[in-house]
Amino acid sequence: MPQQVPRLAVLFAVLVVGFVVARESLVPDTFGDVGHYRAAAVTSIAAREKSYAGHRECADCHDEIAEQRLASHHSGVACEVCHGPGAAHSEYPDEVELPAPRERGFCPLCHRYDPSRPTGFPQIEPVAHNPLEPCMSCHDPHAPEPPEVPEECGACHGQISRLKTVSHHVTLDCTTCHATEEQHKITPRLVRPGKPVDRGFCGTCHDEDADSQADIPRIDLATHGEDYQCWQCHYPHYPETG
Repeated sequence: MPQQVPRLAVLFAVLVVGFVVARESLVPDTFGDVGHYRAAAVTSIAAREKSYAGHRECADCHDEIAEQRLASHHSGVACEVCHGPGAAHSEYPDEVELPAPRERGFCPLCHRYDPSRPTGFPQIEPVAHNPLEPCMSCHDPHAPEPPEVPEECGACHGQISRLKTVSHHVTLDCTTCHATEEQHKITPRLVRPGKPVDRGFCGTCHDEDADSQADIPRIDLATHGEDYQCWQCHYPHYPETG
């Protein structure tokens, strides 16, 4: 028998014994009783001092504000996200006052421009957007709809707007290519803008027979790219050839 076999057998036995000992000494007694977790955790968590009251507690006293919030774009944001844990306030409302953030840096925690956020999520550049003015001077936190509907698409689509400004399409309005209802600016996720669906759309400007400016790039739409869609090679917001 090769010398390696007994050695491997001893090592395997040590590992098995170690696993059994670790399981007996380190795994909690209630682990696995009701699922793949420590069942006693439910009891220990419930025994902790209560910090958050929940939005229903807030609505019991602040019913008008609660209704206003539920009808707004902040309907999915719980009261305590902005005001902090409210259990003590709900129990002793005259003695414990919750903070109401009014400093300009608070709202940008969610609304500062970040390309990782979903398209259509309202985002701003704090340095350029009404600088030094408190957000509350224009937006009611409980109903944060803008006082005026944004005229420019860049208010929400900051990354695309920046890219387009350095491209050959800088002079084109977004609505040249996107059929956009006014309601899209108010409920962007419910009302989507339209997009071109065939290569003939780009050809209205770039086909060699198109009735458009003489100094823009022209192609023979029938042979250029053949059966590919234009945006498979050219990104519309930065259409320079890849």
